Amino acid sequence: MTRAHRISNLVAVALPFVVFLGSIVLLWNKAVDWTDLAIFALMYAITGFGITIGYHRLFTHRAFETSTPVRVLLAICGSMAVEGDVITWVSDHRKHHAFADEDGDPHSPHVDRGPGLKGALHGLWHAHVGWMLGDNTHGRASARRYAPDLIDDKPIRWVSRTFLFWVALTLFIPFALGFVLSGFSLVGGLLGLVWGGFVRIFLLHHMTWSINSVCHFFGARRFDTEDESRNVFWLALPSLGEAWHHNHHAFPTSAFHGLRPLEKLADPSGLVITGMEKTGLVWNVVRVSPDRQARKALVGVA
Repeated sequence: MTRAHRISNLVAVALPFVVFLGSIVLLWNKAVDWTDLAIFALMYAITGFGITIGYHRLFTHRAFETSTPVRVLLAICGSMAVEGDVITWVSDHRKHHAFADEDGDPHSPHVDRGPGLKGALHGLWHAHVGWMLGDNTHGRASARRYAPDLIDDKPIRWVSRTFLFWVALTLFIPFALGFVLSGFSLVGGLLGLVWGGFVRIFLLHHMTWSINSVCHFFGARRFDTEDESRNVFWLALPSLGEAWHHNHHAFPTSAFHGLRPLEKLADPSGLVITGMEKTGLVWNVVRVSPDRQARKALVGVA
């Protein structure tokens, strides 16, 4: 990883957190109104589903098919989450699955972590954010090796090349919404930017990173997999269903990470994909049959 890349990652990690702390000072003893919360929720949903449905389930794992306009829209929404361009994100995640919790995994909390509590904390830090900031002995993925299909996809390559524009747009939209909805108030625009921009980016980043760290360290397992993936129920809703992570590692191409009835209800991304399928926006949606789940279940685990 180049020095410039490390610095840009550090800024992307630190800046939203600094602004989040600043917003606490700014709003101390003041209530955040419904407009700010609505802008936050809207932007979180748009960019969060861009990551979970677009970057992850569509582009990384090809869990369903859709039209070029929908593909481009999902790539743009994912880019607006400010987690990197679509080709780089997909490359890293495909490498993660190729070497899950083994040498070569870019962000496993279990590889080279050292002994005891100190080693565990070091591993969690590395998996959560450290792998993007320092020297990564396991290396970021080569896009030509892990995402040649996206490199050869001209519309997606265009979205990837214009990543900085989508970063600017993801900050402009909440400012504009706050400005207009507050009666063309500059303060309203800035509050929209704080909550729908920086705070939303900060929280969504940590939801995504928690899948790399928490969901490979704590939680439940019920399938026979060779990695340390876990299901973490309390992260399911805020992660838009991604925290059914053990299910996902057991069946990576499944469009649905929640497999049991209650898990399905706590998999918002899966519910959205179902809605898109019913309206004809997506098709050839990958599902895992109960028989296939039973065959892969751990002995003694229903």
